[in-house]
Amino acid sequence: MSASVPPAAAPAIQIERARFAFAGRRLFDQLSLELPAGHTTCLLGPSGVGKTSLLRLIAGLLPPESATEIRAGDGRTLAGRIAWMAQTDLLMPWLDVLGNVLIGYRLRGDPAALETARGRALELLARTGLSGHQGDLPATLSGGMRQRVALARTLVEERPVVLMDEPFGQLDAITRLSLQELAARMLAGRTVLLVTHDPLEAARLGHRIHVMAGAPATLGTPLEPAGDPPRDATASDTLAIQAELMRRLADAHAFAVPA
Repeated sequence: MSASVPPAAAPAIQIERARFAFAGRRLFDQLSLELPAGHTTCLLGPSGVGKTSLLRLIAGLLPPESATEIRAGDGRTLAGRIAWMAQTDLLMPWLDVLGNVLIGYRLRGDPAALETARGRALELLARTGLSGHQGDLPATLSGGMRQRVALARTLVEERPVVLMDEPFGQLDAITRLSLQELAARMLAGRTVLLVTHDPLEAARLGHRIHVMAGAPATLGTPLEPAGDPPRDATASDTLAIQAELMRRLADAHAFAVPA
């Protein structure tokens, strides 16, 4: 199975002057962010600060307000080049596990591509610990198993741009570490934006890490850990990045909570 996309196929993404309000509250205004080509950018911040809204804007799932500009560095449209993994698994209850993993190929109506993807899907199910469950319906699965199905569905698409919202949040600690490693290796060379509440996860997986804070939200100076993901969760350098992110998150939460 291919572990990466050629760097030329994974564009940088520029977000400029992004504006978004929800329920009468301005989440961010004039916010700018660059996602470097072929790298993973992690985004942390307090709940409700606007991380998911920013992710959904980039995915085209929310209408951008005036002045907001989102563009690929190669000048091409992002449409059809993004794989999206939401916080919830969004599994179709009437489809079995394999059917859910391959739903994108089914909806696009390309039998040849569907057949080619089937082998990759079965391998991904094995690598995510779901061998033997391909015929199970979502109602029979635990929350962690459902999230692993959603991860397999995202990875099987082999898109050059991947947007992930808390992709490992339902998993136990050991499974989380294992699947972080799988995702990091399979997404090498792609342009990834990963929203997470876990500083250690960001320290392991991010080439560039931002903390989003304030109202309207802004982005602080990013951290750029040395070395390629996935980093050793117990290494001193990784733990130092985790500690710095914890400090920044504590500052962000202190700002968000009224005295």
